[in-house]
Amino acid sequence: MTLPTLTFSDDQAEAYDRISDVLLGAGVDLDNAILTPQADGRDHVLAVVGKAGSGKTLLLAQLYQALEEAGVETISGDYESKKRKDKRTLAILAPTNKAASVLRNRGVPATTIHRILYTPLYDPEYEKIAEWLAGQGEKPEIEGLTEAALDRAALFYAGNKSIPGALAAAGLRGSDFIIGWKRRDEPMDIGFVDESSMLTRDQLDDLKEIFPTLVLFGDPAQLAPVGQSGEMVFDNFKGKQKLVLHRIHRQDADNPILDLAHALSDESLQFHDFERMVEEASRRDDRVVFARRVEADMMARSPVLVWTNKTRVRLIQAFRGAFGAPSDELLAGEPLICDGIELPLKHRKKRIDLEARGLIKGAQVIYLGPGRKAGFSRLHVIGAEDPQVSAASIIKIELPDEEEPFIPFAARMGAAFLHGSAVTIHKAQGSQWEDVQVFAPDLAIAARMGRVEAGQALWKRLTYVAITRAEKRLFWVTRNMLARPTGPLRVDDLVVAPAPLKLEGGEE
Repeated sequence: MTLPTLTFSDDQAEAYDRISDVLLGAGVDLDNAILTPQADGRDHVLAVVGKAGSGKTLLLAQLYQALEEAGVETISGDYESKKRKDKRTLAILAPTNKAASVLRNRGVPATTIHRILYTPLYDPEYEKIAEWLAGQGEKPEIEGLTEAALDRAALFYAGNKSIPGALAAAGLRGSDFIIGWKRRDEPMDIGFVDESSMLTRDQLDDLKEIFPTLVLFGDPAQLAPVGQSGEMVFDNFKGKQKLVLHRIHRQDADNPILDLAHALSDESLQFHDFERMVEEASRRDDRVVFARRVEADMMARSPVLVWTNKTRVRLIQAFRGAFGAPSDELLAGEPLICDGIELPLKHRKKRIDLEARGLIKGAQVIYLGPGRKAGFSRLHVIGAEDPQVSAASIIKIELPDEEEPFIPFAARMGAAFLHGSAVTIHKAQGSQWEDVQVFAPDLAIAARMGRVEAGQALWKRLTYVAITRAEKRLFWVTRNMLARPTGPLRVDDLVVAPAPLKLEGGEE
């Protein structure tokens, strides 16, 4: 075979070859960059597993590029062209917006699992523009759009490959283009799923119905989904169905955070020994900080990671108090976490609309202020391709030692939110932030309890997930103290979408 220009590790090369063989049977020849008739007619599900630093994302990115060169169309989530007999499709999926945005920042057009389970219904006139931009039709003549507007759309699409963004550049809104949503009723060809350690069995079954060829990329050292007895969906894969990658030192630039993460695999390692390792690493490298207190400023954009809900609620209250937030309302700039959609079954379309905009369980958002209608909030969805939205909201502020949360305001139904300045490590899985604060006193309690999950000490699994959420710097917080903020909360640092998207029923 001909490998891509970069040099793979032996593990990666073996995985690339194995996946190439499966894709050849599915009618995609990566060696010769051509599409062929499907050879074996069988369904395939593979898993590529490895700890942080093993090169899973790099392998995924190289496979995506090879598939694109072979003529496979990538369905990114913001537009899907009409089905053609000769068309072959790829979707690159992640369980959350944040996880998908990590891939998009590395040049891989990922979208969420929720988004690919539903397909948009397009306005026929504006669909002609999308087909033209995607290279599948002639330049259209659209009433009300000038040549200059279409040229702006083409220029934007050439640099960004986003149909909604291109239409916005032409002066159109997303609601002019997408007129509704429906459950996907046609299968696709190939699916790559990143962060598949977060997949539930039901989600895997849904994906297998859509993709005859499915490749899961996951980290076996992370935490399994709640309710699956510590097992991940790929744990029982055997033989050639599971491809294992090991750490590649030459590609992680001697990252001290990864050094600490891999040290946790030592069965004899105790918590106090690990904490000394963190302290020693902080003396050698400023990418590790042995912190005496939690930084309130940092909590506004990346939550403190904790083990217990009790600690989470206590830190949230400390954060709000430090910024002078009143007890009966939210301040612009406060972070929130979507806790799901609270709508009766008859409002299925509203649910789909909200989920399509990224308001799925676990999504991180920033509160921008109240909407024009009572119960509506203006929100910035972190990691979403079109991040700013106004939606009916139910916002819950939990209080220490209180069973019922305080609700500053709420619509009768809509998207539900919890405060996001502190989150549990389970909820943080799949996300990454440049700087991450890990609340070590909680992990010390987990260590003293001696709990074991899937054959490993729970504190080690929690610590592994927590510290690998840090892209650049890890703050290991050792004391139950909060540093005062250096200034008020802000929203001027948030990227504004090119045009607002107005959804029927679910938003203002």
